[in-house]
Amino acid sequence: MGTVHAKSLDPLPMHGRDLGVNPDDLVETPEVEQEAKQEILENKDVVVQHVNIQGLGRTKEDLLGYEISDVFHARNLIEVMKKAHVARQRLLRLGIFKEVEVLIDTSEGSDALPNGLDVTFEVTEIKRLTGSYNTMVGNNEGNMVLGLKLPNMLGRAEKLTFQFSYGTKETSYGLSFFKPQPGSFERNLTLNLYKVTGQFSWSSLKETDRGLSAELNFPVGGTNQTLKWEGVWRELGCLARSTSFAVREESGHSLKSALSHTMSVDSRNSAILPSRGAFFRLSQELAGYTGGDVRFLKEDVELQVNRRLFWDSVVSASLWAGMLYPLGGKASCIADRFYLGGPTSIRGFGMYNIGPQSEGDYLGGEAYWAGGLHLYTPLPFRPGKGGFGDLFRTHFFLNAGNLCNLNYGDCPRTHLQRLAECIRWSYGAGIVLRLGNIARLELNYCVPMGVQSGDRICDGVQFGAGIRFL
Repeated sequence: MGTVHAKSLDPLPMHGRDLGVNPDDLVETPEVEQEAKQEILENKDVVVQHVNIQGLGRTKEDLLGYEISDVFHARNLIEVMKKAHVARQRLLRLGIFKEVEVLIDTSEGSDALPNGLDVTFEVTEIKRLTGSYNTMVGNNEGNMVLGLKLPNMLGRAEKLTFQFSYGTKETSYGLSFFKPQPGSFERNLTLNLYKVTGQFSWSSLKETDRGLSAELNFPVGGTNQTLKWEGVWRELGCLARSTSFAVREESGHSLKSALSHTMSVDSRNSAILPSRGAFFRLSQELAGYTGGDVRFLKEDVELQVNRRLFWDSVVSASLWAGMLYPLGGKASCIADRFYLGGPTSIRGFGMYNIGPQSEGDYLGGEAYWAGGLHLYTPLPFRPGKGGFGDLFRTHFFLNAGNLCNLNYGDCPRTHLQRLAECIRWSYGAGIVLRLGNIARLELNYCVPMGVQSGDRICDGVQFGAGIRFL
């Protein structure tokens, strides 16, 4: 094969960040001599004899063997480059390396074959202790987050994290331990110890949770599965002196122990403002059978479908639904019920200001559904096309839904009839701004319809910020 030194071949760059170039794009070269050389390199069989990793400190070598083993299966130089690129991405995904560079060279030494290659990964490990400061956007709330991390704690991509979050509605701090399965990063275990204090103005309620949880994530087929156990000591209190008696009755301490399962499938090209693909999530939570004094079964489902139309416009349809079944003859707790309304769900209504209420305090419901139909188009006349202007979209929407309590002695048909009564709905138009893959902002003019007694509306301009929108 002669001398093959991948880092010295102009049409085949292979060093550090240049590895991100797709080798398929390198086939076309204007010079006949280079084309002939590249054709030889593509068609000539090679053998990867050695794969070396340089720069390791506390990382265990057995962990990395799973991530780079596919490189040995390459049969020509182009395959070597592709598989080395995939291996580099897998190494970076572990979150234990700051940089990963790849070098490909001909084999040397007494055992070198004429067509043998050596692949070397040069890595730079992340420091033992790192800190972070950032802001997060939730559903119409913002948080400042401070964190300390011990990455690669035991040498096999484990991570210990302490995080403090201070927000407009919620303050929390917690300690978490993350452990992936070697060779399958998607299979991982997370242990959490936390305290969360939240203020829910729509219910005049204050809640403090102190708990621990264990969460197991794993893929099955094309789905992501999550199994979780959570034990939490909850303390509910009044947020104001004017809190209604119905909320005061809910005040006090409770102990919740719950098992939950979540299945999700996501083929969207973006979780914030997708233009194609679909998303499906189904979750169940069973509380009370592993201890505690709270007992219920909770079901929740979410579906979203997106399709690109003409003129770079996108149509999106969403559906949310859920039911809460109290068990053991006890009434459901205000902290476990569903809430609906606001700029992230049924627009044109106040934040969680739909459904049962007492003296202006919203109590939530045991069953709900909400649907949305949206049309996103580029801004008129396409200002800033190809740049900043592409972050904005014109937004037309139609939302509908309902939230209520059910008598579980009735038949399912009666439940459906109850959910179909007194439907709240709204329509309007506005502008959407996508903030990278972090969050999105909406400024809409809303026209609420189907308003029921006790509902609070936001007739006119409404602003929303978050990551999960109906």
